[in-house]
Amino acid sequence: MIGLLALFLALIWMLRDEKDKTRPLLVFALVLNLCYGYLLSVVMGKEDSLLPWKYDLFLLHLDASLGVSAAAIALPLQGLWRIPLNVIYQLMVPMMICWYFVTRNRNRSRSLVLAYVSELVMGPLLYVILPACGPAYAFGSIWLTPPLATAHPIRFSGMPNAFPSLHLGTALVLVLYAEGKLRRGISLMFFVGTALATISTGEHYLIDLVAGLAFGCFAANIGYSRFRSALAYLGIAITWPLAIRFEFPFLLAHPGKLRSCAALTAALAILAVFREWRVHSQLRLSAQVAYDAEPQTSKSRMQPGEALAD
Repeated sequence: MIGLLALFLALIWMLRDEKDKTRPLLVFALVLNLCYGYLLSVVMGKEDSLLPWKYDLFLLHLDASLGVSAAAIALPLQGLWRIPLNVIYQLMVPMMICWYFVTRNRNRSRSLVLAYVSELVMGPLLYVILPACGPAYAFGSIWLTPPLATAHPIRFSGMPNAFPSLHLGTALVLVLYAEGKLRRGISLMFFVGTALATISTGEHYLIDLVAGLAFGCFAANIGYSRFRSALAYLGIAITWPLAIRFEFPFLLAHPGKLRSCAALTAALAILAVFREWRVHSQLRLSAQVAYDAEPQTSKSRMQPGEALAD
């Protein structure tokens, strides 16, 4: 319902200014998002005949090798905690729309929409590499205390949208596009809330979030048109499911290397955030200096907000 209302309002908003080329992009992104679940269910629904086996037990074992399982995080977050976390989980689309308007004031809205679209296009392709549905779907009512059986593909019906976590990847995109202390604080709180929400609802394993970090960096760099960096992050995001599917015994036998790879992926994401925030701050400072250096007559024709727009 929220998505349909947002699409209706976006259509009206687009028609009010047909010269603004970024408005159709927002409408397209909303349509793509609304159709995403349906299209994914149609495309991935054929997986029972094409790729019927799910790798949830593999992910469960890798969580154990990391030393922190999704169930161990989720257990304390049941009960009253589930209410706000469920709300946060459902707030992803409204936050994406909100961030579009936030970045529009800095002339970055078109870039952000490209980041969104790249996620929605590449996500299903990564799902196919390592089909998994999440603990709540793989283990049903006992997902909080899942049996650590021998890792093997299991056959059951469900959308394989667990690995990597697009929810966390999108939340990271919002962080990477955040400017100013207030927006950065909001984006970080939403990022942490999203991470906890995906775990507490049984939608994801912890290892899913690790790969989601690389995927979010890929999408943000696509938006910023840094295609070499985007390709590098995409390589990391693709390497994870390939390694889990085809080199699982090695990863399980070497938990130290697994943890090191997970820590390196997280460190690269943290570094990307600090680097992006530093670039934003430098651009704002350069714009302010340029504005201050302008003659008084020029300043009278140009508003400070225009000078600070990136």
